[in-house]
Amino acid sequence: MKTVPQIIHHIPGRVRLRVDRLSYDRRFASRLQHLLKATKPIKNVRFNPWAACVIIIYHGEQGLIIEELIVNIIERAENNHRLIPETKPKKSLEEWSSLTIPSLATLLTFTATKLPLPGLKLIAVLLLLKAAFPVVKRAYKSLADEQKLNIDCLDSLALIFSGLQGQIVTPALVITLHELGDIIREKTARSTEMKTSNLLDTIGHFAWVEKEHKIIHIESERVKIGDTVVVYPGESIPIDGTVIKGKAIIDQQQLTGESMPIVAEENSYVYASTLLRSGEIRIRCEKVGEKTRAAASVQLLEKAPVHDTRMANYAANLAEQLMMPSLCLAGMILIITQDPQRVASILTLDFVTGIRVSIPTAFLGALNHTTRHGILVRSGRTLELLSEIDTIVFDKTGTLTEGNIKVVGVETVRDTLDANSLIRLAASAEQRITHPVAEAIAHYAQQENIDLLPRDHWDYEVGLGMVATMAGKTVLVGSHKLLTSKGVSIQETATMQEKYALSPVYVACDGEFQGIIYYTDPLRSQSAKLIRHLQQKYGIEVHLLTGDNQTRAIEVGKGLQIPLSNVHAEAFPEDKATIVRDLHHRGKTVAFVGDGLNDSVALAYADVSISFENGSEIARDTADVVLMNNDLSDVLEAIAIAQETKALINQNTLMVVAPNLAALGLATTVGLNPLLATLVHNGTAIVAGLNSLRPLVQHHLESH
Repeated sequence: MKTVPQIIHHIPGRVRLRVDRLSYDRRFASRLQHLLKATKPIKNVRFNPWAACVIIIYHGEQGLIIEELIVNIIERAENNHRLIPETKPKKSLEEWSSLTIPSLATLLTFTATKLPLPGLKLIAVLLLLKAAFPVVKRAYKSLADEQKLNIDCLDSLALIFSGLQGQIVTPALVITLHELGDIIREKTARSTEMKTSNLLDTIGHFAWVEKEHKIIHIESERVKIGDTVVVYPGESIPIDGTVIKGKAIIDQQQLTGESMPIVAEENSYVYASTLLRSGEIRIRCEKVGEKTRAAASVQLLEKAPVHDTRMANYAANLAEQLMMPSLCLAGMILIITQDPQRVASILTLDFVTGIRVSIPTAFLGALNHTTRHGILVRSGRTLELLSEIDTIVFDKTGTLTEGNIKVVGVETVRDTLDANSLIRLAASAEQRITHPVAEAIAHYAQQENIDLLPRDHWDYEVGLGMVATMAGKTVLVGSHKLLTSKGVSIQETATMQEKYALSPVYVACDGEFQGIIYYTDPLRSQSAKLIRHLQQKYGIEVHLLTGDNQTRAIEVGKGLQIPLSNVHAEAFPEDKATIVRDLHHRGKTVAFVGDGLNDSVALAYADVSISFENGSEIARDTADVVLMNNDLSDVLEAIAIAQETKALINQNTLMVVAPNLAALGLATTVGLNPLLATLVHNGTAIVAGLNSLRPLVQHHLESH
């Protein structure tokens, strides 16, 4: 709905407006205040949110012009949507307003039984009927519109049977307890969502941008990629980017949950929503608005369906299936005992309400927990499957390895040429070539401070290597096939190649073989520890997939202590998908970890697919879990949280079922007051809901 300002008073230089949205939308008020202050004709702005008014003092006597300008600014503030819908927040008193009539009915019914004042009982009964009306209305709507029984139908019957005995205090108290339980459950389920919106609120809405040696104040969403953003002490960083100047202490707790601040200096990567505690930095903007990590985390958490789990669906189905047996049991007891009180107690008790509340709450809390650890999990169903996986398949390149080729050894075959001279020849021949191996050799030369020779002529033969002329000498850098095709006789040493399964690049000069440069894609530092933990701590079967040759694949498998029968070499994308599918058909619950375009098919076939934030776009889009810190060891963290959540849900189920089962036994045999049945029913649901948030509270306390 469009916000229309109402002009209350206007004299030249001063205008007073009423804007209703100011009274309940703090974020709109904040945006409007900044926009008004940033507008040149406006000298000063005073807000009164309680009265929904704003007073604007401006330069000159531009009556109609200033009014039009203000209307446009209000429209901009309204249309500048944040990342989550802005809704009118409930005030704390409104949240408890549904308790007013039931509580008053309880008080009056109790008073009427103790003080038989004329007309008091009638007023109490009328209030009781008014309090019961919403329950009966929901029951009727379910029967009329959906043709099915729901929990309100059972509650309505329980209230009727209590009333038939002439009791008015008990049904009034039952309604009050039901309303109290609903409020507490709703507040419990919303608590994680509030934490999520708090994360969004910490993202700076405005930014200081340096342009043409001037620093200007603009909305953060108007910052462009490549702009230089200046952040001062006490401000939230409004964008993601790399520090290009300055040094600062940054608090990342809102984003990562870590209480220890970090030191950010030149080349450090910093994130929106983190707080600059001290210092001053200039950041080259790389991500803005919805592209920032904080926004992506919140969007994914908001979109994550937490009710799509088998356990939640099972609870919902069980709830529907138990309606008719509850009615039948209540009917039998009524026929046998003729006791409406027992019937009311049986209809009040059920095993499912607490489970239906606690399961989504537990999953929502767990998803919030993983998000704050830099692990984006797409749904409660993913988390549920993650707790059940017994097999993980890893792609090698870029997953278990760093994904960047590095030179790891040099062998020369002539006494007149040392290792640095061999590198000089190769790097000079391959300078400014974008092939990964050429870049690795050039990077190695740079690290060793080796000066390059000028290159006169060059010819790059795709799939073979480089032929270059330097200072009248012809240099060959490439494969075995390149050198032999040019008539060079290779004196094979292959010492390192055989020992470490490294890949070779051969170098020759003027038809004479000079030596070999060895390169590899090194393993990530976390890979060995991760594989060991998965196999030993969790008993998970680990497989390795790679497009590399068999020799290199086996060497990597041995280094990571993966059984050689689980090492699959020379695997093309379709082969990877086939292997994952076959494991799935064997009854395995399979997770696949990969980061490349060629992994996307396998990711799609896995029960749980895991990728990295810096992986290919299609891999990120396909994956169920994204490791935003690009840290492979976060796989262990995700599995641990998933298993903790599963254990928590089992604990909640026991908390709900055991007391309700015992109470049902009492109600059926010796009888149970409906009030006590309500206490058991609602009490277990509330306890289970609160228990679902326990890990989140513990994590919050630990971070402090």
